[in-house]
Amino acid sequence: MTNKLFIYNTLTRKKEAFDPINPPFVGLYACGPTVYGDAHLGHARQAITFDVLYRYLQYLDYKVRYVRNITDVGHLEDDADEGEDKILVKARLESLEPMEVVQHYMNSYHLNMASLNVLPPSIEPRASGHIIEQQELIGKIMDAGYAYEVNGSVYFDVNAYHDLHPYGQLSGRKVEDLLSNTRALDGQSEKRNALDFALWKKADPKHLMRWPSRWSEGYPGWHLECSVMSEQHLGDTIDIHGGGQDLVFPHHENEIAQSVCAHGGKTFARFWMHNGFVTVNKRKMSKSLGNTLVVHELLKHYPGEVLRYLLLSAHYRQPLDWSDEALTRVQRTVDRVYGVIRDAAAKFGPLHAADSPSDEFMAALLDDLNTPEALAELNNEAKRLANSDDPESAHDAGGKLLAAGNVIGLFQLDPQSWLAGDTEGLDDALIDQLIAERNAARKARDFARADEIRNQLQEMDISLEDVADGTRWRRSGN
Repeated sequence: MTNKLFIYNTLTRKKEAFDPINPPFVGLYACGPTVYGDAHLGHARQAITFDVLYRYLQYLDYKVRYVRNITDVGHLEDDADEGEDKILVKARLESLEPMEVVQHYMNSYHLNMASLNVLPPSIEPRASGHIIEQQELIGKIMDAGYAYEVNGSVYFDVNAYHDLHPYGQLSGRKVEDLLSNTRALDGQSEKRNALDFALWKKADPKHLMRWPSRWSEGYPGWHLECSVMSEQHLGDTIDIHGGGQDLVFPHHENEIAQSVCAHGGKTFARFWMHNGFVTVNKRKMSKSLGNTLVVHELLKHYPGEVLRYLLLSAHYRQPLDWSDEALTRVQRTVDRVYGVIRDAAAKFGPLHAADSPSDEFMAALLDDLNTPEALAELNNEAKRLANSDDPESAHDAGGKLLAAGNVIGLFQLDPQSWLAGDTEGLDDALIDQLIAERNAARKARDFARADEIRNQLQEMDISLEDVADGTRWRRSGN
């Protein structure tokens, strides 16, 4: 069996052998959430997809720097250049400061992802922490002749870019078709062209989130932040850029245009990976249909591992249909595998993960992260373990099963606790991080935020005790 990983590259529309720019180091960037609401299944699927990639690259002995950003400014309603910032809208509705909204939903996102056994990224930058760098990148784009300023706002010139570079190459769209399907300029727009997009927007008097710049007091465009943060932490050209299918156009298309112009024509990302949509009973999940499923509500009824398993049961590039029937089937499957592990350990002694999963499991993931096939092979090991009648075969099957679980983030809990219903999977390091954030808030006399973090941890069955030398925590029932 070869250990060569093949990845479907959205840019070339084919599977390609993955070789990093500077082996064994790999730079991986995935677009993170805009933190103005609760994490939903779309957020969960993307996070789990790239968590599996992160884990598997490390298993293949790559040194991975995984960057997943937080968007906390500049993302306007309808992903447009006009209108209101999504976070500002939420802040006004809830009578909060914008950064209170950000902190609340960022904390909630972290807790949800931990419950799904998603590892924290290597670096998690925030757009608001890179305003100066975003202004500097705009300057480079303007100096290269690909942007223009109007009344304090700066726009990217798609026509100027398209004269030398193929705008639309990632999404497979043609500029001519895009223009014919884009609302005609009404004479009031500042843009030269309907496809041009904002790099910097002058803030109107009611806009709360604003920064000084040489153009105006304003804020950066949504697309700009990822170009800047990927460059800051991974360099001009990165190995893999990922995100949901909905980001291919215009977000990722515009990232490419910005970065290519700012860096003298250099390739921005060599591999582009995009996960498919989540549907609910065969219908696309959307707010307008009222069928958006938020993670924290699902976690009240199903353990995080069951949700993770179901999200891995379809290939990441394909749509995944969500239903109560599917969840029930997965719950039975996960219970059965934990039961097999428990019974085998009782009969043959403690089981330990092997150095490697089965060749068939490895081959499935090497083929563009084929998790449905990988899960089938994991279940084959569970069947082999259940049918083992001697210690040697049991430990071989059990070891490969546990090794496979480690690679994709499943079956890592104590089976006795799982089957007894104690399924809390919060990572200890994340709990410590949240407690540190709470202590910092208390020190700054921001008691509202400190109470918010305590309440969120209590919802996840984590009890806190403030003592003279710090804060102790324990899981409820321990």
